[in-house]
Amino acid sequence: MRILAPPLAIALLALSGCGGLSANAGSTSPNGLQKTTLNVAVVPAVDSAGFFVALYEGLFARQGLTIHYTPAVSSEEVISQQLTGKYDITGGNYVSFIQHYVTDHQPLEIVAEGSVMQQGTQAIYTMPGSKIKTLKELKGHLLGINAPLNINYLLAASVLTENGIRLNQVRFPTAPIPFPTMAAALAAGKIDAAAMPEPFASAAEQQYGAVPLADLNQGATQNFPIQGYVATKSWVQQNPGTLRAFLAALSQGQEIADTSRGAVERAMEALKGPMNGQIPPIVAAVMAVNIYPTSIDQVRIQRVADVMYQFGLLHSRFNVTPMIGP
Repeated sequence: MRILAPPLAIALLALSGCGGLSANAGSTSPNGLQKTTLNVAVVPAVDSAGFFVALYEGLFARQGLTIHYTPAVSSEEVISQQLTGKYDITGGNYVSFIQHYVTDHQPLEIVAEGSVMQQGTQAIYTMPGSKIKTLKELKGHLLGINAPLNINYLLAASVLTENGIRLNQVRFPTAPIPFPTMAAALAAGKIDAAAMPEPFASAAEQQYGAVPLADLNQGATQNFPIQGYVATKSWVQQNPGTLRAFLAALSQGQEIADTSRGAVERAMEALKGPMNGQIPPIVAAVMAVNIYPTSIDQVRIQRVADVMYQFGLLHSRFNVTPMIGP
């Protein structure tokens, strides 16, 4: 049985004025919003289902917000653009956010959780005619991931290591492979295997006959927190009313996504084009879905930093407390 994080947490956040948010924020509109139009970049995967549900069902609009959504090829790609002001809020993997905070000292703040991995939502795939039938047979072969040293890599690294395979025995691409094009790269033989999340995994099975080699929801990364939403600390301070409105809508979307599979299917079927995350009904009907928390669990997010340290993505232990929003 799944245990839902209490939706009351974000509701109270909205009512309380976000606690420690700056009282010197910019001027507000009559409805208390510093900004009414937001540019939001989100990875177009099932990890973002709560956001897509909120978008599809008009929950942001009810809060007075107009959302301009951009699909993110990877979190890594959009973080630098967020820091220059191109995006107000981004949704992506915690690994990239933590890396930028620790390594580049970039002022990112996690304002909401996005997803927690479940069985079947992330896996390594091969083609049916591949000679690779076990994880050990990946040695010497190219395993496709969507970006170097991000969460896609971390999940694969964890499973490989726990199955006795050294990471230097498997090759990884040096350039990003966007999830919407990864199955085609696998089918064309450009990569020997692919680590893919839903819905791209189910789409690869449907379109190309891809077969799962190993589920990534195991060992050190079982029930692993995958995605969150961040803003810069200065943006949070300057836009407290807007952030409250965004979180209120997102929390509703998360709760609906967590309790209504049909709502997730409808929202992702309605997106405009595959690069934006749109999926056909035949894929929506069979894809696995995640847990979508409605409040931030710091202990859960700390797991990400701990596993990053375990597998060498951080050179020292890191406490995520400074990154957690008020």
